[in-house]
Parts: sequence; structure tokens; C-alpha cells
Amino acid sequence: MTLTANWSYPTQIRFGAGRIGEIARACAAAGIARPLLVTDRGLAAMAITTETLDRMEAAGLGRAIFAEVDPNPTETNVTDGVAAYRAGGHDGVVAFGGGSGLDLGKTVAFMAGQTRPLWDFEDVDDWWKRADADAIAPIVAVPTTAGTGSEVGRASVITNARTQEKKIIFHPKILPSVVICDPELTFGMPPPLTAGTGLDAFAHCVEAYCSPHFHPMSHGMALEGMRIVKEYLPRAHADGFDVEARGRMMAAAAMGATAFQKGLGAIHALSHPIGAMHHTHHGTTNAVIMPAVLRFNRPAIEEPMARAAAYLEIAGGYEGFCAWVDAFNASLGVQRTLTELGVTDPDIDRLVAGALRDPSTGGNPVAMTEANTRALLEACL
Repeated sequence: MTLTANWSYPTQIRFGAGRIGEIARACAAAGIARPLLVTDRGLAAMAITTETLDRMEAAGLGRAIFAEVDPNPTETNVTDGVAAYRAGGHDGVVAFGGGSGLDLGKTVAFMAGQTRPLWDFEDVDDWWKRADADAIAPIVAVPTTAGTGSEVGRASVITNARTQEKKIIFHPKILPSVVICDPELTFGMPPPLTAGTGLDAFAHCVEAYCSPHFHPMSHGMALEGMRIVKEYLPRAHADGFDVEARGRMMAAAAMGATAFQKGLGAIHALSHPIGAMHHTHHGTTNAVIMPAVLRFNRPAIEEPMARAAAYLEIAGGYEGFCAWVDAFNASLGVQRTLTELGVTDPDIDRLVAGALRDPSTGGNPVAMTEANTRALLEACL
């Protein structure tokens, strides 16, 4: 069999405790002299953010911040961020925070030089080729959670506030030029957020591993990412200042997002419309949905998940893996159903339609139809 594929792997990553001290050098490496730091409202006044701005200012990079970012960033946030970027005469973005800050920062850098509207660049076919690639500003990404892996991603998730749909905006040049992964920036993160973000990384690894697409590098990275989450997320959850556990989880987050170049699937296809309509935490939603999706995909994944279980030292093959996921979620305080998560009045028709439109459906190992997607969603409720 002849195998052909197009692969693009991540970028320069400065990994390790205390490496936020290299923020000025990271900006220089990216060619940024007048950065706009983009983060979310909750982080704006926190010490990790103000100290980063202090370092940037001391290095002659100015002190500019945009923090009007919703938990699920919207096109309005993008418009306001682009206006701030242009008004300040900036030449690059420091995307700082969890998934919302990182995704919004990357999108601001992308859209600042474009003339077409945002939704023209949705991850559909080759719409990304509509963009003026030379007008995309350089990006330095600094994650402050360990989950989304957006720091090594070539896409951003932006919510269309009018239609209540999450859209994936894609372009290869949204991949940050330099990443600083400093586990000390995640110190003291509350246990529920630690669990939700960590399980987001786990979902990325599981779905990438199960995807039928050919990408052996991602396949191996996804498997090892699962192992790291299994071993270190309980430690990070129990102790917010365990630097080794925090560091390992930050690595797993980047690995999961790199791995899902191989594909995502039904977990994310359902999670995106649920989050857009019901404002649930993305990673926690993924965790709640995962057990039902594993069973939904059984005809296609029973054998590979048995191999994964053996690598992860989980007894019982596929069934053992599913039972372990249930127990792992429970040990981290994750809700068992979407109803418990707060999805109490779902518009099932709309959620099913949104899931089937989501680009993640293409990576699911079992074809998703209106009938089986409805049954899957009902099983999650």
C-alpha cells in the first residue's frame, strides 16, 4: 500500500519552570517590537499577567493589554481586539491565558491585516486560502492552563454569538512563532479547572488516537499523552503547586493539540454546539461525553483501545479502558451526565444539526448520521 500525507508539526517551544522570564527574547525571536498582550478578563489583573507586562515594558516593548475576552470568545471580541491592535500600532500579539485568551489572541493577529469578514475563513474545504497570508501578524503564545493546547494549534474556536455556533477559524500561519510553556503559570489553579482542562487534553489524545486518518507521529504522541494524563493529572488535581505534575500536564496539553492534526471526532462534534448554546466548560463537557462516545465507536475502536489499555497498564482491554475512564472522571469530581453539568433544557434537534455540521465529525471512526447522533446525545443526557 502506498501512503501519502501532508504533515506540519509544531513550532519553537521554550519549556520549563521560570521561562516566562524569556518573554522579551521570545518576542524578538518572533520579530515583534510592539506587542499587544491579549488575555481574558479574569487574568488581566492577576500577578502572572502584570508581571509579564512589567517584563515586556522593562525590555522596551511597551505595555499594552486587551482583555475583553469572553469565556467562549465571540466575533465581537475579535472585532474589538482588532480595533485595539490597529489603534495601538502593534506589530504582533502575545496570546496569554487558557483556551479563550489564546484563541482570541491568535485570531486578532490573523484578522488585523485581513479585509474579508471572519467567517470567510472557517475551516471548510480550503477557505483558509482566501486570507492574505503576508498580512498575518506574528504570535507568541503563553498558556496559563494545561488543556486546550491552543498554543501549538493552527486554528481558533470562535463563537458566532448570533447563531450560537462555535466555528473553527483555520490558517497554517496562526501557529504561534514561539511558545513559552512555564508550568509555574498554572500554580494554584483550582481543582475543578485543573480537572476540566486536563481532561480536555486527554480527550484530544483519545480522539486523535481513534481517528482513522493516517498520521503515525500523531498516533504515537496521542498514546503517550494519554499515559501522562493518567499518571500526572491526579497529582496536579491534588496539589496545585506540584511543579513536576504541572509541567507534565502542560506537555500533555501541547501533545494532545499536536496529535489532533490526525483528527478529532464525536466528542468534539457534540461538545462544540453544547458549549456554544449552554456555555458549559469545554474540557469538562468533553469528559462527560467521552464514555458514551467510546461505546458509540466500539465497532471501530475495540482493538486499538485494547492495545492502548495494555500500554496504559489498564486491565481488561477495551471494556477495562471504558471502566477506567468512568472511574477516572469520578475521582476528579466530573459530572456523569450533561444534565448534571447544567444542560437542562436542550434543543436536541439544534444540537444534532450543529454536531453534524462540525468539522470534527470527519475524524470520527464511525460515520455520524442524524439518527445515531441523536441517540448518542440522548445517551449523554
